[in-house]
Amino acid sequence: MNIYVGNLSYQVTDEDLRAAFENYGEVSSAKVIVDKFSNRSKGFGFVEMVRQEDAETAIKEMNDSDLQGRQIIVNQARPRNEGFRRNEGFGDRQRRF
Repeated sequence: MNIYVGNLSYQVTDEDLRAAFENYGEVSSAKVIVDKFSNRSKGFGFVEMVRQEDAETAIKEMNDSDLQGRQIIVNQARPRNEGFRRNEGFGDRQRRF
């Protein structure tokens, strides 16, 4: 299961995120999202856990908990195609660049 983790401190690393979630089960990946130009954290990340049950426990236990001085938000990540898309809002007009 893929888990969204928000409101992260800008100092949290991939390793910090992995270590926090490994308390609940096997983590297959942990990634803090960074700005591609400044290479600075955007304050959120994703953790993928091997077992669904472990992920559900981690979400329940970690949501609204403290990680490096910040109260984090933890929930199941939505697929990328849900929510905002860059090209929405232009109607029938084509982008000219």
